[in-house]
Amino acid sequence: MIALIYGTTTGNTQDVAEKVQKILGDELVDLFDVKDADLNVINEYDFIMFAIPTWDYGEIQEDWEEVWDELDQYDYSDKIMAFIGLGDQLGYGEWFLDAMGMLHDKVVAQGATIVGHWPVEGYEFEASLALTEDKANFIGLALDEDTQRDLTDERIERWCMQIQQEMALPA
Repeated sequence: MIALIYGTTTGNTQDVAEKVQKILGDELVDLFDVKDADLNVINEYDFIMFAIPTWDYGEIQEDWEEVWDELDQYDYSDKIMAFIGLGDQLGYGEWFLDAMGMLHDKVVAQGATIVGHWPVEGYEFEASLALTEDKANFIGLALDEDTQRDLTDERIERWCMQIQQEMALPA
């Protein structure tokens, strides 16, 4: 089982979470809205996905901000984790997906194993805290519902196939 924990303001991140659940299967993915969820669900799952949008100038979405410090209380050393980030690469290209990068760094510091890196090809942005060290990939699925909405469904499907392989999930 996978816990997919998301925060959403406009509904875009929730829509993406629901698409991931549909592709991977309702029986495999449980959805949790971070504003309503008891974060102790983190302790109940070996596989966790966090979906987070970046707001304005690299800001954390408000529901995630409410639980930001609480996330430090969990031990992620036995967790396999993946990330989904939403942002606007053209309007806020200096901070594209920064919230995803900050959340990634927080759980990696607590021992998480990360899967689901995503190539940077096909994106136009100036800077991002969500890049791997070699800057060839994002640390998770990168989505831009503002300027590349037409690519979202295909990207989600490809990423879900990748996650199935990397987490050794049933197809």
